[in-house]
Order: sequence, then structure tokens, then C-alpha cells
Amino acid sequence: MNRTAKRAAAALGILLGLAVLALLGYVGYLQGQYYRIPDKTELEVTGPRTELLATGTPYTAVSCNLGFGAYGPDYSFFMDTGEMDDGTPTRGVHGRAESREAVLTNMGTALDTLTALDPDLLLLQEVDENAHRSFRVNQRQMTGEAFPGHSQVWGENFHSTFLFYPFTDPHGDAKAGLQTLSRYRVDRAVRRSYPIDESFFLKFTDLDRCFTLSYLPVEGTHRQLVVVHSHMSAYDEGGTVRARQLELLRQVLTEEYQKGNYVIVGGDFNHALYGTAHAFESRQTFPGWVQTLDDTDLPEHFAFVAADNGFTVPTCRGADIPYTPGVNYTTVVDGFLVSDNVTARAENIDSQFAFSDHNPVLLTFSLAA
Repeated sequence: MNRTAKRAAAALGILLGLAVLALLGYVGYLQGQYYRIPDKTELEVTGPRTELLATGTPYTAVSCNLGFGAYGPDYSFFMDTGEMDDGTPTRGVHGRAESREAVLTNMGTALDTLTALDPDLLLLQEVDENAHRSFRVNQRQMTGEAFPGHSQVWGENFHSTFLFYPFTDPHGDAKAGLQTLSRYRVDRAVRRSYPIDESFFLKFTDLDRCFTLSYLPVEGTHRQLVVVHSHMSAYDEGGTVRARQLELLRQVLTEEYQKGNYVIVGGDFNHALYGTAHAFESRQTFPGWVQTLDDTDLPEHFAFVAADNGFTVPTCRGADIPYTPGVNYTTVVDGFLVSDNVTARAENIDSQFAFSDHNPVLLTFSLAA
């Protein structure tokens, strides 16, 4: 080997060594910054209301995953994968929203849709407070300002340092959570920590999964309405983590019901609900991430509220490709379940996935005397 070749080999070795050191330093940085919020953390109720719920009175609740303001119909997300019927593999492209303008447009459309529904209770998932992926648009503030007559409960479920992946469009750092808004008095709120996949790399991307419990007193009774706001894991092929999460949720629901309370659970379950796994036309194969949930998975005294149009309007689209009706895999993963002392019906709102990869779900309910 001549002198020039030796110098080139030495330079290459130095560069590779520096790259390894940089990678190890970055991994150490991620590990050093990683933490989970303690289970059973008490949450602040901001903008408290005084009005009380009553038995026998109809109320409305809406659940909606905002998709951090990124998911217009043309958007695809890097963690979503799939396969077309002809065997062609598919994978999403983007790590963050396409632009700040896109986030503001999607959030504006979402808030127009939600304010028109005028819900008494509003459960919002994937709400960014300060995140690279959504160009620092404070969606928590935007949604609160859109519903000035509602109190707010914030359950943080995503707090990450800078995730430098995908390399061409990094997801970045994020602070995001579950936002619950109520037109009626909330006495207290608690954050419960879901089990997650704590393998070394997945724990940095699976969020600090949780559900929140908001306790609303009911006039003339010693009971409370417990509003459980949940967002279960998504990227969990085989469903082992989600099974552990469901077990915790079952336990909490049973405890609250045994206290004599009314219970409503709403949010993004990341399971195909009440038999909708194969309900909709698609030109994609059945995704590996899809697990199912129905009433047989729930504790005694609880049932899902199948939407009246639950087999004609999906609530979630695959985000491995841009949205085309009849092409993407779609199903129902969003909605509500209730205890048997709550009478309820539901409707999936057909927003055509205009502002998110999810459609909202509207619940109309009343509490038994």
C-alpha cells in the first residue's frame, strides 16, 4: 500500500471512529434524558367550572385524535408501514408536518369541525404543546382558546429529546398530551401510567402512554361521573403491550364502578373496535398492527358504544400512503365505552380525514337516576 492509500485509510478510520463516538454519545444523551412521569400523578384543573351534571339529562362528548396537526389527506408518516394487494410494500415519508402553514390549516379545520359539534366534554389526543414535528404551534393553547367555556385537564404523554430520525426529516423533540375539556365542574383529575415497551430503542418512540381520570360530581347524588381519557399504544405488533394496558384499564374501571360511579371511557384505542377490522373496502392487505377489541374484552357492567354508522364511516386511516377513499386500509379505533348506568349512542363524524388520520366520534349520553 502506497503512502497516499495509507493516509486515505487512516483518514477513513478516524472518520468511522468519530461517527461511532458521535452515535454512542447520542444514545447516551437519549438515555440520560429519558424518564417516565410517575403513576397516579394528580393533575391540575384549569379554568374550573361550577355547573353540575344531572341525572336523566342528555349531554354530548366528542373524542378526536388531532394527529399533531400534520395529517392532511396527502400526508404519510414514517412509522406507518403496509402492503398493497399486489404485494407492493408501503411506508410513510414524513417525520414531521410538511410546514407550519399546514399545521395551522389542519388545526383551523379541526377546530371548525369540533366547535360546530359544541360538545359538553371534549377528549383530544396528540395535542402538541411545544414540538419540532409541528413547527412549535401550541395546539394545547389553540384548543383551549377555541372552547373558552370549558375547564381543561392536561395529561402529558409524550416528552422526548431530539429524535434524529428519519435522517432526512427528523421527528425532533416533543411535548404533547391528552387534553380533556369540560363544560361542567371537575373536582379532581389523576394521570395513570400505562405499561409500555421498554426495550432500549422502542421506549424512546412509544410515548409515555397514559390515561387520565376526571371526576365530575353529579347533582343530588353521592356519585361521580368518571371520564377516562385513553390513548393506547399503536406500534405494537402482536398486541402484547396493549394487552397489559387493557388489563390495567379493566382493573381501574372495575374499581370505579364498585364505588357506585358512572364511567365513560373515550379516546384512541388503537384496536379495531366492535367487529370493524374488515368492515371497509381497501386495496391494501390486513395490517399487522391491527388487534381487535369488543365487549368480551371488557369487565362486567361495561360495553362499547358502537356508532350508529360504525360500519359505514371509519375513524382511522392507514398513514403509510396518502389518503384515497377505498384504497387505504381503514377501520374504527376511536370511540367510547360506558358503564351500564350510562345510556348512550354514538356517531362517527365523516370529516373525510381532512385534518387528521382520524375522524371524530360524537357520543350522546345520560346518567341513570
